[in-house]
Amino acid sequence: MSLFDLNVNTLDGRPDALGAHRGKTVLLVNVASQCGLTPQYTGLQVLAERYADRGLVVLGVPCNQFGGQEPGTSEEIAEFCDANYGVTFPLTEKIEVNGAGRHPLYQALVDTADAEGHAGDIRWNFEKFLVNGEGEVVGRFSPQTTPEAPELVAAIEKQL
Repeated sequence: MSLFDLNVNTLDGRPDALGAHRGKTVLLVNVASQCGLTPQYTGLQVLAERYADRGLVVLGVPCNQFGGQEPGTSEEIAEFCDANYGVTFPLTEKIEVNGAGRHPLYQALVDTADAEGHAGDIRWNFEKFLVNGEGEVVGRFSPQTTPEAPELVAAIEKQL
Protein backbone atom coordinates (compact mmCIF):
# COMPACT_ATOMS: atom_id res chain seq x y z
CA MET A 1 0.00 0.00 0.00
CA SER A 2 1.13 3.53 -0.82
CA LEU A 3 0.92 6.41 1.66
CA PHE A 4 -1.07 8.18 -1.05
CA ASP A 5 -3.91 5.71 -0.37
CA LEU A 6 -4.36 6.95 3.22
CA ASN A 7 -7.20 9.36 3.84
CA VAL A 8 -6.40 12.67 5.46
CA ASN A 9 -8.42 15.84 4.90
CA THR A 10 -7.10 19.24 3.95
CA LEU A 11 -7.15 22.03 6.52
CA ASP A 12 -10.43 23.27 5.06
CA GLY A 13 -12.04 19.81 5.26
CA ARG A 14 -11.68 18.53 1.71
CA PRO A 15 -10.74 14.83 1.39
CA ASP A 16 -7.56 13.39 -0.11
CA ALA A 17 -4.95 15.91 1.07
CA LEU A 18 -2.18 13.40 0.40
CA GLY A 19 -3.57 11.40 -2.51
CA ALA A 20 -3.91 14.58 -4.56
CA HIS A 21 -0.10 14.62 -4.78
CA ARG A 22 0.36 11.05 -6.01
CA GLY A 23 3.42 10.83 -8.25
CA LYS A 24 5.17 13.78 -6.60
CA THR A 25 7.81 13.91 -3.90
CA VAL A 26 6.20 15.03 -0.65
CA LEU A 27 7.86 16.47 2.44
CA LEU A 28 5.45 15.82 5.34
CA VAL A 29 6.03 18.01 8.40
CA ASN A 30 4.01 18.08 11.62
CA VAL A 31 3.68 21.80 12.31
CA ALA A 32 2.63 24.11 15.13
CA SER A 33 2.07 27.86 15.38
CA GLN A 34 3.39 28.51 18.88
CA CYS A 35 6.62 26.51 18.94
CA GLY A 36 10.23 27.62 19.14
CA LEU A 37 10.68 25.82 15.80
CA THR A 38 7.77 27.64 14.12
CA PRO A 39 10.17 29.90 12.16
CA GLN A 40 10.95 26.78 10.10
CA TYR A 41 7.81 27.73 8.16
CA THR A 42 10.01 30.25 6.32
CA GLY A 43 12.42 27.59 5.10
CA LEU A 44 9.60 25.18 4.27
CA GLN A 45 7.99 27.86 2.10
CA VAL A 46 11.34 28.44 0.35
CA LEU A 47 11.65 24.71 -0.38
CA ALA A 48 8.07 24.58 -1.65
CA GLU A 49 8.71 27.46 -4.05
CA ARG A 50 12.20 26.40 -5.13
CA TYR A 51 11.28 22.83 -6.04
CA ALA A 52 7.59 23.03 -7.01
CA ASP A 53 8.34 22.92 -10.73
CA ARG A 54 10.44 19.78 -10.18
CA GLY A 55 7.65 17.95 -8.36
CA LEU A 56 8.09 18.68 -4.64
CA VAL A 57 5.10 19.29 -2.43
CA VAL A 58 5.59 20.43 1.16
CA LEU A 59 2.60 19.26 3.20
CA GLY A 60 2.14 20.72 6.68
CA VAL A 61 0.33 18.55 9.22
CA PRO A 62 -0.88 20.61 12.21
CA CYS A 63 -0.70 18.84 15.56
CA ASN A 64 -1.45 20.06 19.08
CA GLN A 65 0.18 17.17 20.99
CA PHE A 66 3.42 18.92 21.93
CA GLY A 67 2.92 21.46 24.68
CA GLY A 68 -0.45 22.54 23.23
CA GLN A 69 1.44 24.60 20.65
CA GLU A 70 -1.20 24.34 17.90
CA PRO A 71 -4.43 25.23 19.74
CA GLY A 72 -6.15 27.13 16.94
CA THR A 73 -9.05 26.27 14.70
CA SER A 74 -8.45 25.45 11.05
CA GLU A 75 -9.25 29.05 10.15
CA GLU A 76 -6.86 30.42 12.78
CA ILE A 77 -4.07 28.12 11.61
CA ALA A 78 -4.55 29.15 7.99
CA GLU A 79 -4.60 32.85 8.90
CA PHE A 80 -1.49 32.52 11.09
CA CYS A 81 0.49 30.72 8.39
CA ASP A 82 -0.48 33.22 5.72
CA ALA A 83 -0.06 36.39 7.78
CA ASN A 84 3.20 35.45 9.51
CA TYR A 85 5.02 33.26 6.98
CA GLY A 86 3.27 33.67 3.63
CA VAL A 87 2.64 29.94 3.51
CA THR A 88 1.19 28.80 0.21
CA PHE A 89 1.91 25.08 0.54
CA PRO A 90 -0.99 22.83 1.54
CA LEU A 91 -1.90 21.96 5.12
CA THR A 92 -3.94 19.03 6.38
CA GLU A 93 -6.53 18.97 9.10
CA LYS A 94 -5.14 18.93 12.64
CA ILE A 95 -4.36 15.33 13.63
CA GLU A 96 -2.65 13.31 16.35
CA VAL A 97 0.77 11.89 15.50
CA ASN A 98 1.38 9.87 18.69
CA GLY A 99 -0.61 7.81 21.17
CA ALA A 100 -3.86 5.89 20.97
CA GLY A 101 -5.40 8.47 18.64
CA ARG A 102 -2.48 8.44 16.20
CA HIS A 103 -3.73 9.04 12.67
CA PRO A 104 -3.20 6.12 10.24
CA LEU A 105 -0.81 8.32 8.22
CA TYR A 106 1.55 8.52 11.17
CA GLN A 107 1.02 4.83 11.97
CA ALA A 108 2.59 4.24 8.56
CA LEU A 109 5.40 6.78 9.04
CA VAL A 110 6.81 6.17 12.51
CA ASP A 111 8.58 2.87 11.82
CA THR A 112 11.01 4.71 9.55
CA ALA A 113 14.28 5.59 11.29
CA ASP A 114 16.20 8.82 10.81
CA ALA A 115 19.97 9.04 10.23
CA GLU A 116 20.61 8.68 13.97
CA GLY A 117 18.50 5.52 14.12
CA HIS A 118 15.45 7.03 15.84
CA ALA A 119 12.23 5.29 14.89
CA GLY A 120 8.91 5.28 16.70
CA ASP A 121 7.07 8.19 18.26
CA ILE A 122 7.34 11.67 16.83
CA ARG A 123 9.66 13.62 19.13
CA TRP A 124 8.36 17.16 18.65
CA ASN A 125 6.88 19.62 16.20
CA PHE A 126 8.55 19.92 12.80
CA GLU A 127 9.70 16.32 12.43
CA LYS A 128 10.00 15.69 8.69
CA PHE A 129 9.32 12.69 6.43
CA LEU A 130 10.28 12.55 2.77
CA VAL A 131 7.97 10.45 0.60
CA ASN A 132 8.75 9.49 -2.99
CA GLY A 133 6.31 9.58 -5.89
CA GLU A 134 5.24 5.99 -5.24
CA GLY A 135 4.22 6.80 -1.67
CA GLU A 136 7.21 5.19 0.05
CA VAL A 137 9.02 6.87 2.94
CA VAL A 138 12.60 7.53 1.86
CA GLY A 139 13.79 9.73 4.71
CA ARG A 140 13.07 10.95 8.22
CA PHE A 141 14.59 14.07 9.74
CA SER A 142 14.56 15.32 13.32
CA PRO A 143 12.67 18.46 14.34
CA GLN A 144 15.98 20.29 14.71
CA THR A 145 16.94 19.58 11.09
CA THR A 146 16.11 22.85 9.39
CA PRO A 147 14.59 23.01 5.92
CA GLU A 148 17.89 24.49 4.72
CA ALA A 149 20.01 21.62 6.12
CA PRO A 150 22.28 20.16 3.45
CA GLU A 151 21.23 16.59 4.25
CA LEU A 152 17.54 17.41 3.78
CA VAL A 153 18.10 19.39 0.59
CA ALA A 154 20.28 16.58 -0.82
CA ALA A 155 17.62 13.97 -0.01
CA ILE A 156 14.95 16.07 -1.74
CA GLU A 157 17.10 16.65 -4.81
CA LYS A 158 17.86 12.93 -5.05
CA GLN A 159 14.12 12.22 -5.34
CA LEU A 160 13.37 14.90 -7.93
